[in-house]
Amino acid sequence: MFAKVRVILRAKKERIEKQADGSFKAWIRAVPEKGRANDRLQELFCDYLGVPKSVVRIVSGHASRNKTLEITK
Repeated sequence: MFAKVRVILRAKKERIEKQADGSFKAWIRAVPEKGRANDRLQELFCDYLGVPKSVVRIVSGHASRNKTLEITK
């Protein structure tokens, strides 16, 4: 399964919302340095889905606000 995610960085409160079109919007406090924001997105998305971190990985958009995540089982 793949998920499209729009990331908003340096947010005051971290959260994930599902959009009407099936994509997600994620607010993250982390800064976009040395992959910290990507790591935090992965952790937050795993918590949201209730799955281990090894199940979710970023497929595209490593340096972009628009990311595609792959969820495997």
